[in-house]
Amino acid sequence: MMKRLNVAALVMTATLALMVVFVSPSLASDTKDTPAADKDLEKVQQDQTAEKRKALFEEATTAIRETKNALKALDEKQAKEALAALERASGKLTIILGREPELALAPSDVNVVTYDILADIEAVKALREEIEDALDDGRVQQARRLIRNLASETVISVTNIPLATYPDAIKKAAKLIDEEKMDEAKKELQLALNTLVVTDTIIPLPVTTAEKYLKEAETLTEKGDRSKEENERLADLLKDARTELEFAQALGYGSKKDFKNLYKQLDQIEDKTKGGKSGSGFFDKIKGYLKDTVESSQKESGNGNTKE
Repeated sequence: MMKRLNVAALVMTATLALMVVFVSPSLASDTKDTPAADKDLEKVQQDQTAEKRKALFEEATTAIRETKNALKALDEKQAKEALAALERASGKLTIILGREPELALAPSDVNVVTYDILADIEAVKALREEIEDALDDGRVQQARRLIRNLASETVISVTNIPLATYPDAIKKAAKLIDEEKMDEAKKELQLALNTLVVTDTIIPLPVTTAEKYLKEAETLTEKGDRSKEENERLADLLKDARTELEFAQALGYGSKKDFKNLYKQLDQIEDKTKGGKSGSGFFDKIKGYLKDTVESSQKESGNGNTKE
């Protein structure tokens, strides 16, 4: 098998991609088929969008920090300091809502963790059988411990401020402090912090690696005068993409239908490119199926969890 995709590079790419999701649709830009004359304008727009994303993120982070500062001040019976911290937090939230009035969740923290399993497909299948046997025997806890090892993925967890409720909680806590109801104010702030929304994005590494191989293979496929070495390279890329997808299937990243469609498309691509044949559009369907597979793996990703 070819060398797996560099994890550090994947995490960087995934994090940058995720940052785009933070922006409301009105900030997104379509970069397809952009004339060369508009490149400078496009870059300026992208830079401005990136700055706005960064500003929103920093405002949300500060709002959380000031909420914690207020809670700490209340623990130390410093009501004046607590009110000042809440005023700063409320100001940051006002800025966020002023810039993006329709934004429902304001991201305040990002955590990226990568898990990978050092095993081949046969070892993964054997472990799956062991887990299934444990479940059949009622040994749920043993199965739970074993199944934790069945992962090859990057998980990007984003902590978000729910803008529909968080600002009101800050105002309510401030009012309680004015009324000298310190314990109730502390409970209100703790409740606000406990209801931060954590969304997880799971990126299956084998699927991502297969996409990398297929991207290079597509470039070679469209080349009409491939050399013998390039034909061999193309065959290797398709073979390694299939191996990665088989590994992804063994780990359960997608349904049987997902992988059936992927293998069928690989078969067709291999057939269309035999003997040095070339062309375009061969990879259009498999790209869609890869997207469906990734989305399938997201269904139980825990989106919408509250942070405790």
